[in-house]
Amino acid sequence: MMLCVIALSGMAPSFGASPERPKLVVGIVIDQMRWDYLYRYQDRYTKAGFKRMSREGFSCENTMLNYIPTYTAIGHSSIYTGSVPSIHGIAGNDFIVRATGKTMYCTEDDQVNSVGTPKEDAAVGKMSPRNLKASTITDELELATNFRAKVIGVSLKDRGSILPAGHAADAAYWFDGESGNWITSTWYRDALPAWLTEYNSTRPAERYLAKDWNTLYPIDTYVQSTPDDNVYEEPFEGNAHPLFPIKTSELVKTQGFGLIRATPHGMTMTLDVARLAIEKEQLGVDDVTDFLAVSLSSPDYIGHQFGPNSVKTEDAYLRLDKDLGDFLAYLDRQVGAGNYLVFLTADHAGAHNAQFLLDHKIPAGNWNSSNVRRGLNAHLQERFGKEKLVSSLSNYQVHFNYSQVDEGVDMNDLRAATIAYLQQVEGIAYVLEMENAAAAPVPVAVRERVVNGYNRELSGEIQIVLKPAWYSDSDRQGATHGTWNPYDSHIPLLWMGWRIAPGQTNEEVYMTDIAPTLAALLRVQMPNGCVGKPITDLLNGAKRERKK
Repeated sequence: MMLCVIALSGMAPSFGASPERPKLVVGIVIDQMRWDYLYRYQDRYTKAGFKRMSREGFSCENTMLNYIPTYTAIGHSSIYTGSVPSIHGIAGNDFIVRATGKTMYCTEDDQVNSVGTPKEDAAVGKMSPRNLKASTITDELELATNFRAKVIGVSLKDRGSILPAGHAADAAYWFDGESGNWITSTWYRDALPAWLTEYNSTRPAERYLAKDWNTLYPIDTYVQSTPDDNVYEEPFEGNAHPLFPIKTSELVKTQGFGLIRATPHGMTMTLDVARLAIEKEQLGVDDVTDFLAVSLSSPDYIGHQFGPNSVKTEDAYLRLDKDLGDFLAYLDRQVGAGNYLVFLTADHAGAHNAQFLLDHKIPAGNWNSSNVRRGLNAHLQERFGKEKLVSSLSNYQVHFNYSQVDEGVDMNDLRAATIAYLQQVEGIAYVLEMENAAAAPVPVAVRERVVNGYNRELSGEIQIVLKPAWYSDSDRQGATHGTWNPYDSHIPLLWMGWRIAPGQTNEEVYMTDIAPTLAALLRVQMPNGCVGKPITDLLNGAKRERKK
């Protein structure tokens, strides 16, 4: 008995201080921000925005996406789960459910209703994280604090707000372009908080659009961009040319409040809501760490419409830099310098307009997926006697129409015939059968991304990999993204604030390393589908900072 008592007394727990954590974590995702934008406009950035984060914080200079396709919903999911589509289940912005053949939007949920819209059954608000099959770092923070932490997501896009905030969030808010309101769904709450209702009553989108959009500086000083009037950009509807000044005060009358998404005003309005959430929800006030997930969507809309070489893109980032500086200063005042941890990254990057590259003698090409699908179906019909055996080439994947495949069509023959046809199509570099992708004779970096992006229930059976600078349907003006190449997959990753020592690393890290790094800093469990690893260069600096 004495031995037992001694053993038990030796095992008695020691209750010390709670683990050290910041009062508030702020995640900032800039939709479609290329890594090189940190330097392309550096000479015109202020000291308070990107330069402050680079000077006072830690930069992971070689941060890559490690999956395809590189789209918004997957990016936000992968940042916050530390996982990839194969595991977390968000296989695109839209994906096709193989069992039913139906297209599913990443956050659609018919089991919830809209909150903040004129009608509760409005589709814009019937959204939730239900389709995300892994936990997020925000979920893990809630679990670690017995749900005492407050977690809120804010973005113009529903997917940019919902997927980072996770399943157990207190709220996620996004923008309804029809009503001009910031809204949510009954997944989170049955009514908007009073502070957001009051903000909506001020008609923020209408107020910002009334200011129009002109360049921040004289337009002839925008030397990093092509001339304002060019063939590579898509004008706003109703405008013959994509020229400054852009009279958003007039355009809103015909295009509605959703117009704000494709202007820098959208970023400013989003950060307004972020500030209100911090202040009104008392984030970062007590000793329990809170989390605010902010996604700035406007750069994506601007990038798609105008491309990386536009004066509009340059002006948007100069304005974003000022907004970022103001927001960091706000955090200093509201939460206290050193009391908050902020990281800034992107969900994906973006390519140059293909025609722009061709006009500068750089190889590129336009790949029309609709024409390829029609040609492929004609070929397969001749071979198998069935119409429309391929239903879609979305997400650069071949989705078969299984309702057309019966005993008369052998799937192995169908896949082989499809691959053989696609291998002859101009612009295609590789065609991989998904189930055997791990053994495909393609570069390791490409193969790994294909495997990570493949979800057996939601992806097509065959992956198409295009040649560098080739894009699906990119013959239109503007630009796009979606591939494995560095212009789409090389993103910024800056850390600043609580326990972060200044520095940088050029070691390759991945988007999926963000969540486990946060888990290490916060001393909480990694998300349950996490495949990433903590960024040790950053953590070693944080350890030295803690010892001071």
